[in-house]
Amino acid sequence: MKIRQSVSVHSPSGMELAGLAGLLAAVPAVALLGRSGRRHTGAARRAHLLLAAGGAIVTGAALAGLATAVLTEHHHDMSSGSRTLATLMAIGMAFGTLALLAGTVALPGAARGPAAALRQVLDGLVIAASVWFVGWALLARPTRILGDATPYRCASVIIPAVLGVIALGLTGVLALHAHRPRRHTVRVGLGVSLTAIASAGVSSGICRQGDEQVLTSVLLLSAGLILVAWAVQAADKPVRVTGDVLERGGAYAVVPMLFVVAALGYHLARGGTLDAYGYFGISVEGLALVARQFLALDDVRRYTVQLRQREKHFRDLAHTDPLTGLANRRGLQLALLEAGDVEKALIGIDMDGFKTVNDLRGHDVGDAVLAEVGARLSRNLLDGDVAARLGGDEFAVLMRGDAEEAVLAAHRLLAVLGEPYEVDGGQIFLSASVGVASTGELLHDADLALRYAKQRGKNRVEQYQAGYDELLRRRGTLTGELRHAIDRDQLRLVFQPVVALPSMRPVGAEALLRWTHPELGPVRPDEFIPVAEESGLINRIGAWVLEQACRQLADWLAAGHDIWMSVNLSPKELHNADYPRQVADILTELGVPPQRLVLEVTEHAVATDMEELVRRLAELRETGVRIALDDFGAGYSSLTQLRTLPVDILKIDHALVAEPESRTGTAAPLVDVVVRLGHRLGLEVLAEGIGTPAQREVVEEAGCRLGQGSLFGWGVPAEHFESRLDGLRPIGPRPLPAPRSGPLVNAPARSQVVRLGPGMRQLRALLPTDPEFSAKGDDQNVGSVDSAREMGQG
Repeated sequence: MKIRQSVSVHSPSGMELAGLAGLLAAVPAVALLGRSGRRHTGAARRAHLLLAAGGAIVTGAALAGLATAVLTEHHHDMSSGSRTLATLMAIGMAFGTLALLAGTVALPGAARGPAAALRQVLDGLVIAASVWFVGWALLARPTRILGDATPYRCASVIIPAVLGVIALGLTGVLALHAHRPRRHTVRVGLGVSLTAIASAGVSSGICRQGDEQVLTSVLLLSAGLILVAWAVQAADKPVRVTGDVLERGGAYAVVPMLFVVAALGYHLARGGTLDAYGYFGISVEGLALVARQFLALDDVRRYTVQLRQREKHFRDLAHTDPLTGLANRRGLQLALLEAGDVEKALIGIDMDGFKTVNDLRGHDVGDAVLAEVGARLSRNLLDGDVAARLGGDEFAVLMRGDAEEAVLAAHRLLAVLGEPYEVDGGQIFLSASVGVASTGELLHDADLALRYAKQRGKNRVEQYQAGYDELLRRRGTLTGELRHAIDRDQLRLVFQPVVALPSMRPVGAEALLRWTHPELGPVRPDEFIPVAEESGLINRIGAWVLEQACRQLADWLAAGHDIWMSVNLSPKELHNADYPRQVADILTELGVPPQRLVLEVTEHAVATDMEELVRRLAELRETGVRIALDDFGAGYSSLTQLRTLPVDILKIDHALVAEPESRTGTAAPLVDVVVRLGHRLGLEVLAEGIGTPAQREVVEEAGCRLGQGSLFGWGVPAEHFESRLDGLRPIGPRPLPAPRSGPLVNAPARSQVVRLGPGMRQLRALLPTDPEFSAKGDDQNVGSVDSAREMGQG
């Protein structure tokens, strides 16, 4: 290539044509990058298109400059025309190199985000400034390692040279910190570095009219772009992830600075001076290190905040129940420690019958109920109180105050937790057992008081007493001994009469379970029945009671006695899917008419799930047995539930019979209301707990036709009860009741609750002509129950 002062067209030489041909080899590489960018989306698309754009700009600038140099001719000295052409080429290729560098940083896997990309660029500047400064020390006087070939007069080489060393530095950083596998990212960086260095070589060769240098640089430029295109294409293929052997610390920032110090010392020792190029390199090195240190400190500060937040998060997780948002057992223990010697009390809470909710409605509904329990506790806390879920359906409240205040708070929580739970479009009724402790080991003592509350019938508050430890030990003994009570023939049945009023003639018997232990003596039912329920023995014991009661009933019927038998039914037995079949099998085996068996279910069973309860009771009634709702008036039943429950007999709780008389000395108004209500709903009504003639008189005046209580006799062995039956004059056999059917066409009136205003309700007759009468096809009607004669009233 010959450059003269006066421009004229000349014939290109073979080396010039070789340079153009070699540069044209970069065009397919640029085309491949563009096609790869169009195939991808997101970050990969942006990175590949940036690489394609950078390659196109570099190739275009090099082609334009080389073609201009080929088609023009100058003098052999470095004229201003050559320097101008080289400068223009350097600027154009610098823009292309910048695009290539941006595409490299934007490659997926090159950096974990914009902040990480900025840190990598600064790390690359640190390495680049070190390389620049070492190169300056070697090229400047007095070392001047290139001698006369040093391109001092070609200032155009500075721009691509700076970008070249930056590309080298960035490639080194990517080799250390890019995502694994790193080889494709590093190859792209090497290709960009080679392209940037070749750009500086092309500019320098044009400036100094070095044909060999231009040809070599053009070939390297094409090779660099081809390497970039190949690395991008290879990155799309499946690769095997290799181990990370290049996990490094901060040595890549310290080592370049050591090289800078060594190069400066060498340069000054040789008598050199610090010119503008050297000052530029050392300034960039210092500024890059300061900026990197600032970012590092910011990272440390941000990571410290994140660690504190995570520590708080995990601490909260460790001390918080995730379902309810309350404290867990660990959190409660921490609150107890932090409370110190402050006067405080602990309220332990256990939801009665919650396991049945999980069994019948599923754990999702159960979790919703528990979450509502937690919400109710939170809404009723005072400042300084801590509510906790200890596990399952067990909760606790730590409060500041004395024992008297804690008991008052416990009764308030008992009322709050006993309200209906609206879940999944229906109501669930639960009660709670509550234990209170204000001294000693609060967790231990509150748990003992809670167990004692459950043992004494649930739905109550018990304050810890020292004797509870002995009770707990006795409970453990009872649990162990009760497992063998049936096999050791320690259980027996007694029978309490049910009489017709006013004749007081026995028409039925309730089978009551008794346990006499050879060492412990007689054990009360209210003590061992909860033990049987909690230990899972209730199903086996209940099956034994049912079989023995039906066997005794069969003997009495065979002897000609006109009697029916009543057996208490545990909620766990009721919710056993096989229980109706078990009842039917026993009745069939013993030849007992199903109408002669009455199964009593307590109002506590109603507290779980009304829909499921109705289904279970309906399955039992399909066997032909009758259902009695026991303890009515002391639990959860409402008028709406009475209209829905498939029961035949309503047993008035003894509290309704005895309490008003003891308080006022007059007739019990609630007994009269319940009897009228039961008869209006088509139910037979039985008053239990009658202990005095005055109570019997009240019950008879209310129209109740069945009675039970100590006035008519306690539970006695079968032979004693049979002796009483033998003393009665037989009145002839009774026909068995007809099977049940749907509501009668000309059915008599039944009751309906009418809301008159806030807190005001009235009971009115619902006639067959009313629109609501036929809409409630599931309600009981008077004609669907056994007559008084079928019940055995004489």
